[in-house]
Amino acid sequence: MKNLFLSMLALIIMLPAFPQAEKETVLSAGPMVGYSTMKEIMVWLQTKKSAEVSITYADVEDPGLRFHSESQVTSADRAFVAKVIAPVSPGRKYTYEVLIDGEKLEFPYPLEFQSQELWQWRHDPPDLLFATGSCNYDNELLLDRPGEPYGADHFIFESMLKKDPDFMVWMGDNNYLRDADWNSRTGILHRYSYNRAMPELQPFLASVHHYATWDDHDYGPNNSDRSYGMKEVTLETFKLFWANPEYGPGGGISYTFSWSDVQFFMMDNRYFRTPNNLVTENREMFGKQQLQWLIDALSVSQAPFKFI
Repeated sequence: MKNLFLSMLALIIMLPAFPQAEKETVLSAGPMVGYSTMKEIMVWLQTKKSAEVSITYADVEDPGLRFHSESQVTSADRAFVAKVIAPVSPGRKYTYEVLIDGEKLEFPYPLEFQSQELWQWRHDPPDLLFATGSCNYDNELLLDRPGEPYGADHFIFESMLKKDPDFMVWMGDNNYLRDADWNSRTGILHRYSYNRAMPELQPFLASVHHYATWDDHDYGPNNSDRSYGMKEVTLETFKLFWANPEYGPGGGISYTFSWSDVQFFMMDNRYFRTPNNLVTENREMFGKQQLQWLIDALSVSQAPFKFI
């Protein structure tokens, strides 16, 4: 018994010498750099539970001058998402840091964003480089169809990051709602959260600005249309998980943004879409309201280059 007691005492004395487990981060996904203007930038992130979130940032050319955003407290009703506004000056590049409950998080990759340049009436428009893509399928074994899964080879995000684009335009099917997802708010939020936390995606999100529209699989079921009963929920979720500058001047998730002398018109091809099998009326993809908005917006656009 004496030997057993001494052995236990020695173990207790030795315990503090073992390295302590690293504290689990409250961060679930992000940060993601959203839209950029001349005066403000949005940074998106998601936590695993309610937390106070803010960012600090500094001008690359004057790192001693630091700025601090207003704080936000994430909540369950908004999927623990924070969308932080960073006031900026035109034509500057910044590094930034993420603070959660007052503690700075460390990342193994750069956190950067840039404001757009005020070039009008001053000099030629600045050059730009943007990436674009769609159909980002992230496997989840328990919910995927039987057989060989669709998704693989997510190194594409590393390849795009190496090109150093100013921003990324997501063209839809940015994630794929499964059969277990698209008929409940819980399932929809799970799919968006699961996809956004993809490890290969995080460095790309952190230093490239992102704009997005959707297609059928991140809107609803395959080939979904205006009849989809949960479309208001996916509309709400899309707005939560993307950091676009505006939503819905033409209805749905339509919007426009500019970068240099290029203007982008982001269309919603699902929210107003007529079912393919409905033959008793003229079928449409965008709806009259959205098409009228597009015509109006094109008529007043001063951009020499336009992407629809």
